[in-house]
Amino acid sequence: MGIVSPGFTGRRRGGSDLPPGQYLTRDFPVLSAGPTPHVLPEHWEFSITTETGEVHKWDWAAFQALPSEEITRDIHCVTRWSKLETDWKGVSLDTLLADVETGADFAMAHSYGGYTTNLPLEDLLDGQAWVAYEFDGEPLGAEHGGPARLLVPHLYFWKSAKWVRGLVLSDTDDLGFWESAGYHEYGDPWKEQRYAGD
Repeated sequence: MGIVSPGFTGRRRGGSDLPPGQYLTRDFPVLSAGPTPHVLPEHWEFSITTETGEVHKWDWAAFQALPSEEITRDIHCVTRWSKLETDWKGVSLDTLLADVETGADFAMAHSYGGYTTNLPLEDLLDGQAWVAYEFDGEPLGAEHGGPARLLVPHLYFWKSAKWVRGLVLSDTDDLGFWESAGYHEYGDPWKEQRYAGD
């Protein structure tokens, strides 16, 4: 009798399985809603605007001076590909929001090029989200959202806005670009929340 039954493929470290409906890729597919903005780091700026209109801003030099983290996470695209154990470097949203006074429950991410996506503020806190500027030990390329992108790996990857330039905090959960076009307002890959009503 064999030690491993036929069809058993084992589990990855941590015991987690692939979300339902996803397939593995070693590539890093490039998908965008429009043309790729090419923003030079010296022209990049990130801001957080509270529900009262208070604005907190960082230029590239100030952003780079913040404490950074190395992050290894799986990422899952709504188009059904998943890439495991991807390596990033970035600044935690916990760090960026540390001195921001807010009672808001929601955030809208805004990108260079006009893209937007909505998220509950609680999904950006407690070590769940970063503004990432390196991938695989290299500066993040423009095709993948460089010079910096939002990284929210526990949600479908359209929530990890490329070319991010800021967050606007709000008391209401307004819909972003894809959400207004019929995508799910939250986007949990483990619940297959691809489209509104899923």
